[in-house]
Amino acid sequence: MFNRFMLIVIFVPLAIILIALAVANRELVAFTLDPFNPGNPKLTLTLPLFIFLFLALAIGMIVGSLATWVKQGRYRKLARQRGVEAENLRQAVSRAPTAPQSPVQGSAQGSAQGSAQGVAQGSALPKPTT
Repeated sequence: MFNRFMLIVIFVPLAIILIALAVANRELVAFTLDPFNPGNPKLTLTLPLFIFLFLALAIGMIVGSLATWVKQGRYRKLARQRGVEAENLRQAVSRAPTAPQSPVQGSAQGSAQGSAQGVAQGSALPKPTT
C-alpha cells in the first residue's frame, strides 16, 4: 500500500516533470572538454540539452550512492563480525558435552552437581568480544 502511494504521489509527478523538461530542451547544445580550444571538434559533443541533464542526474545518483555505501562500510563490517561471533557461539553450544545422568543420592548432592555442571559448561563457551 505504501509503495503504491509513493509511486503515485512522488514518481508520477516526477516523471511528468522530467518528460516536460525533455520536450522543452530539445535544442542541440555543444559540450566541449577542451577549455583552451572550445572549437576543437574531437573533444566536443553535440547532443540535445535534456540528455546532458539526465546524464548529470544519473551521475549524481551514482556518486551519491557510492558515497553512502562507503560511509556505511563500518556498519557492514560490524554486522559481519557479529554474525561470525553468533555462528561461533551456536557451534560452541551445539558441541557442548552433556554430562551423563547419574542417579541422585540426595537432593542436596543433585543440586550441587547440577550447578557444578552449569558452571563447567558456561566456562566452555568463548567470551564475547566488544
